[in-house]
Amino acid sequence: MRTRIKSSFIYLANAVSDLRGNWLTLALVLSPMVVLSALCELPDALNVQHALMRTFEPGVHSVGWIRVQEPYAPYTGPVQPLYPHWVLAALHLAFTAITFLVRLVALCAIKRIKSGTRKARVLNETIEIYRDAVALTPAFLWIALLQMIAIVVGFVLLVIPGLLAIAWLYFASFALVFDNRRSWHALLYSRDLTRGHLLKVGVRIMVFLAVWSGFNGWVWGGFFGLGLLIGPIALITGVLPATIFVFSLIEFAVTYTTIAFFIAAGARLYQDLGAIAAESTVAAHDALLPATARLPNLAPAK
Repeated sequence: MRTRIKSSFIYLANAVSDLRGNWLTLALVLSPMVVLSALCELPDALNVQHALMRTFEPGVHSVGWIRVQEPYAPYTGPVQPLYPHWVLAALHLAFTAITFLVRLVALCAIKRIKSGTRKARVLNETIEIYRDAVALTPAFLWIALLQMIAIVVGFVLLVIPGLLAIAWLYFASFALVFDNRRSWHALLYSRDLTRGHLLKVGVRIMVFLAVWSGFNGWVWGGFFGLGLLIGPIALITGVLPATIFVFSLIEFAVTYTTIAFFIAAGARLYQDLGAIAAESTVAAHDALLPATARLPNLAPAK
């Protein structure tokens, strides 16, 4: 039977099957980046809680945009944040880099899971995954930069070219990790895979992104609201940094796990597209060969 593109939810179900039995490895692989991301977010969260507590502390009231005290005291300017802006900017850059590398590490982990290559100990398997990711990091960042430039140029021209660029180049990082295609070759291979299936592939990518963003939107909103509620209590009891850090750990653990899950679904779609392309190549090659004719019946010589 010829390979065909399946529905989005079949790919999601297959992703669960692929990751079943490998959750411990995935958790150990993602845990360093979860901790680093939580540390990057901590100063921002502490600044928010500090400004919130200063706004509602006893004897301080807001009048428009100006805060005054009872009894009246001259306004002395805005509340200074706990951490300066340059520290936050540096942490935001670090967080962006970590987010990019989460995708690469997840791809390397899923590649090893699908290939059946596995070390006996989970820790050794984690080290091997990170070795693969470190070796591919320069090529991965270069491909990510090329993707970003192409997508931005597409959106600058018109919205539709930008959307087309997202669908065409979506599998470039998959091509790097699974087939060792680098630089422009990865982007062109991704475009070739989607040729003739652009609408189907685009719909499935949209479903993946919509489900991921919807699920994580509820998670992020829930943790943000819970942090604002528990923040004043944690500040009074002296455990505010620890409380925010624990919340951030849970938030990023859920976010990065779902990223790996949807990458596993995308890997299934990538493999099907590769199989379809290979079958089309074989069919085209067979069509070029002339049909084999029967040999004429030769009468025996007398």
